[in-house]
Amino acid sequence: MSRPYSDCYYDAVDGLRLYYRDYSGPSDRIPALCLPGLTRNSRDFASLAEWLSKDRRVICPDLRGRGRSEYDSEWRNYHPLHYADDVWRLLDELDLDRVVLIGTSLGGWMAMLMNYQQPGRIAAAVMNDIGPEANPEGIARVVAGAGRLDKVSSFEEAVGQVRIFYEIAYPDWDEGQWRHYTGTTYRQTEDGEFDLNFDRNVGHAAREGVSGLTMNPWDLFDSLRNIPTLVIHGAISDILTDDIILKMRHRKSDLQVAVVGDRGHAPLLDEKEAVDAITTFVHTL
Repeated sequence: MSRPYSDCYYDAVDGLRLYYRDYSGPSDRIPALCLPGLTRNSRDFASLAEWLSKDRRVICPDLRGRGRSEYDSEWRNYHPLHYADDVWRLLDELDLDRVVLIGTSLGGWMAMLMNYQQPGRIAAAVMNDIGPEANPEGIARVVAGAGRLDKVSSFEEAVGQVRIFYEIAYPDWDEGQWRHYTGTTYRQTEDGEFDLNFDRNVGHAAREGVSGLTMNPWDLFDSLRNIPTLVIHGAISDILTDDIILKMRHRKSDLQVAVVGDRGHAPLLDEKEAVDAITTFVHTL
């Protein structure tokens, strides 16, 4: 059975070889661009991308240092401004003038940043469990653990580690779901062991506070004022709180919000509530 996407590569401005999945779809609709979270990769969007590609093209990159993209030898380059430069390079190479940007966590943050940088190229934004501010306790938990799960000798050990770290976000998962998620979180190395599917320096950069940003996050959010924006909110998230959503709605009265039950940070966007909300949201785009 053939895969619904093509494996593709392009070169960043600094020469790093970067990977993306290209799900072909009808060309008369605005393409979707899916950007993953801090330590995640393109595989997180497999279900949603296959669904959306029924009526539009879907592009799912691995950010530098993640998945099948090349690792950066300079860890200080792991920050949103570099990621945005990489993504603009990809969109320009593909000759895509406008996209619907669907971003999980860091990816949602990049939706704000990229719309601020080049107004008009982001036709609409889906921000998955993220806003211009975040609950400090949740951020501390995520950053503290980023890149710190051990390299292990068996897939079963990897499943155990992933479950301990992520169970706060997915309390209702069965064994099959944990095994699938572990398969996107870990990769098998040449020595037969299992290691994280991203450069551990991504976590180091986050703990060192590398961001490259000088602008106020709320100014970035305000740049979304004139484009349709949907927030997916994990009902038990420790990153995006109800209070933050209220602040966002105060600044953008037409903000759409869909809540996904029994999900913390962040929904995988394969949940019925998320799929229904996103499908409805992009229907006219």
